[in-house]
Amino acid sequence: MLARAPLREIRDFYCDSGHWDQYRPRPGDVVIATAPKVGTTWTQQIVSLLIFQNTEPRPLMMMSPWLDARTQMPLPMMLETLESQDHRRSIKSHLPLDGLPIYDEVRYIHVARGGRDACMSFLNHVNAYTPFLWGALDAVGLGDPGIGFAKPRPPRDALGFFRHWITSTPTNAMEVMADAYFAMERSFWAARGRENVLLVHYNDLKADLDGEMARIAAFLGVEVADDLWPELVEAATFEAMQRAGEGLLPGIDMAFEGGAKTFLNKGTNNRWQGVLTEADNALYLKRLAEETSPALAAWLEGGRATAGDPRTSAD
Repeated sequence: MLARAPLREIRDFYCDSGHWDQYRPRPGDVVIATAPKVGTTWTQQIVSLLIFQNTEPRPLMMMSPWLDARTQMPLPMMLETLESQDHRRSIKSHLPLDGLPIYDEVRYIHVARGGRDACMSFLNHVNAYTPFLWGALDAVGLGDPGIGFAKPRPPRDALGFFRHWITSTPTNAMEVMADAYFAMERSFWAARGRENVLLVHYNDLKADLDGEMARIAAFLGVEVADDLWPELVEAATFEAMQRAGEGLLPGIDMAFEGGAKTFLNKGTNNRWQGVLTEADNALYLKRLAEETSPALAAWLEGGRATAGDPRTSAD
């Protein structure tokens, strides 16, 4: 049952929330909705492992299609892929929760990561775009009257990219920079008390993958045999995903130079340290304080291990 229709329409270079108008939910569907480069693919793999309960690499773009994407498979093909699946389905989204429909029978997992870490990971992502992907993004912008221009090419160096990412401009949200990042995080934080919404943090996945996978399994109502569990956790490690990259992300080299090896790059935090100046860090912290509540800011920067469970947070 539809609990709440989308509150706003979102169309940027990457996403079109209107695609969800044609989504037909099934009980048990799992929507993995995140900002870019915060652990989306990681969480898709975790959910896939829990659904299928074996470690065979499965192509995540087919098993967990990105429904709101404007540059992947055509929407009719994506909908056909979803409808043809006879197993429990998972669906990727890069939309904030206020741009998504909320159904009582669907489970929503949101993954967060500190803004500076997400920014540095996004830099590696954008710098690896192939001419094919740049052309697809340009076509989206030029073909959409609400945008009307080709995808801007941001600076390729870390400091320049951060300053581009953090600066609020009329096109910032359409480029999926800091404006979109903070809007995403506020939307899911506001819904953290919903029974069918789970907030997960990249830092917690890195610190305690076993424990966080167990939280996700419990949220999804999935039971795993004790003797199988260690195999699933191992298959969800960053190193195992890198080794299985070609099976998990076949054809990714069309969009990213270096293919799966580049897409699954380092999986590390704090790459902004020693890069951002004192003034840059002060600018980020000022923006963080302006855009979020103290509890949300603490969650984004530290995760559950330091900020506690979002469900019990006062603000």
